[in-house]
Amino acid sequence: MATKFESYQKRRLASSYISVVISIALVLFMVGILGFVLLKSSLVANRVKEKVAITLFLKDNVSRKQINSFKESLQKEEFTKRIIYTSKQQAAKNYSKEIGEDFMKFVGENPLKNGIDIYLKAAFVTPEKMQELETRFLKNAFVAEVTYDKLLINLITKNIKRISFWLLILSGFFGLVAIILINSSIRLSIYSKRFNIKTMQMVGATKSFIRKPFIWRSIKLGFIGAFLALIGLAVVIYYANKFAPSLGLLKDYLSLSYLAVGVLIIAFLITWLSTFFATQRFLNLRTDELYY
Repeated sequence: MATKFESYQKRRLASSYISVVISIALVLFMVGILGFVLLKSSLVANRVKEKVAITLFLKDNVSRKQINSFKESLQKEEFTKRIIYTSKQQAAKNYSKEIGEDFMKFVGENPLKNGIDIYLKAAFVTPEKMQELETRFLKNAFVAEVTYDKLLINLITKNIKRISFWLLILSGFFGLVAIILINSSIRLSIYSKRFNIKTMQMVGATKSFIRKPFIWRSIKLGFIGAFLALIGLAVVIYYANKFAPSLGLLKDYLSLSYLAVGVLIIAFLITWLSTFFATQRFLNLRTDELYY
């Protein structure tokens, strides 16, 4: 009879542990998906920003040597991602291709200017910083005119701020849900051991001594759930990369590392804190309150 009861208790305990691991894995999987979307959205936003250029049209009296020196100085600037120089002759050829005829036959001379397209780093693609750069370049002795798409910059900045705001709201919501669900699962598993906790306390065991095995067990279960979640995330990212190879999901090692470490840290913190407070609650209860 005792053997059957012990076997039943072991099955219940194993079932409880499995349910905790599955709960943690599912929650961390959802949090991981959202975290990866957040990381990639930032990367995509930066790529969009870095395709924006500010164009400098140079004065006709600027020599080739001065242009080369100016290009070298621009390349060293902290805001520069890359630069493309287009001579007035090349600009004329490009324009002729666009309109389908040689406009030089009608104009007689080339009215275009030598130009430098400066593709900026993402941090500098804001209306305020681009306005500062425009003011600065207009003071340069080599520059005749500065142009960039102000409406596009304003639109990109506004949309990125809006998307980032809602992603942060979603992240906060899912983070709260993750804490609540994992906390509930752990509390339920510890609830089944409340009499053991009180018995150990009554025979003189200290609170830290009682808490320690529960905390370590929960952390182990949390890491098992985290590894299962990471396996699920790896599968999703692998197939997502197949459908959208241009995003380079598997090549973004930094984001993948952040994601893996983040999931493991979340698993550790939530399981540790949830177990600590759950055991503390039962340690502080009176014996007659354990039945409610």
